[in-house]
Amino acid sequence: MKTIDTGVLHHPKAALVFYEAMQGEDEMYVEYFDLDAKGYPINAHPLTEEEAKRLSEALDIEQQAGKAFLKPKGIIPPNLLHLNPAEQGNALWYTRAGKRSLYFTESLGLPCTVAHVPALVWKADRRKLAVYALAANRKPTAETVLCYAPFFNLHQDGLVCMGTVPVRIRESASLEEFMRSWETYFFNSYFSHLLENHNPVQGNLVLLWKRILETGEPFPMEELQAANVQLKNLLQ
Repeated sequence: MKTIDTGVLHHPKAALVFYEAMQGEDEMYVEYFDLDAKGYPINAHPLTEEEAKRLSEALDIEQQAGKAFLKPKGIIPPNLLHLNPAEQGNALWYTRAGKRSLYFTESLGLPCTVAHVPALVWKADRRKLAVYALAANRKPTAETVLCYAPFFNLHQDGLVCMGTVPVRIRESASLEEFMRSWETYFFNSYFSHLLENHNPVQGNLVLLWKRILETGEPFPMEELQAANVQLKNLLQ
């Protein structure tokens, strides 16, 4: 898969230089520099108490932000199924059947457009994503048998091959941002090929999507293929 990098640009504003006593004494002197428009240091002066206070507050904010990974901003989303809010945690959620924008590489001969997709189950941490499909358009239970997601670029175990997509999930991402980001990465990327001879549907996947895209019909649930996985198997 591939997508466009939309990173945020940061500009340097100031710099600190730490001086240590040559005699080996445990003394330190800190000098503060402003940086001009070209990034050159100007206005050198000893670090003031006010500047030190602002630096301390900024570092504390960053430290607290790192602990906020997967913390909900408000009421827990109703489509959340399971949450492990540890530093290397993960989340499990589902989305109902509906229309999504789909992108395909030219080699597939499929147009990039909006089409119906089935209900999906998502499991992700900061680095990887797995996606499955649901045979019914309702909230699953622990015993629900999952189906393979009817898309390209997926392994048989549900893991998505993100290819060259630059996945950047912030260490301080809230639960809502985390879920939204992964769904955006997945659907804003280009589907290109089957992996490891794994066909996730009953028939030919290319012909199936060609039909759906031409007719605009809802996704035909009878084409889904059951995976040997229950939802409870993902609760790890």
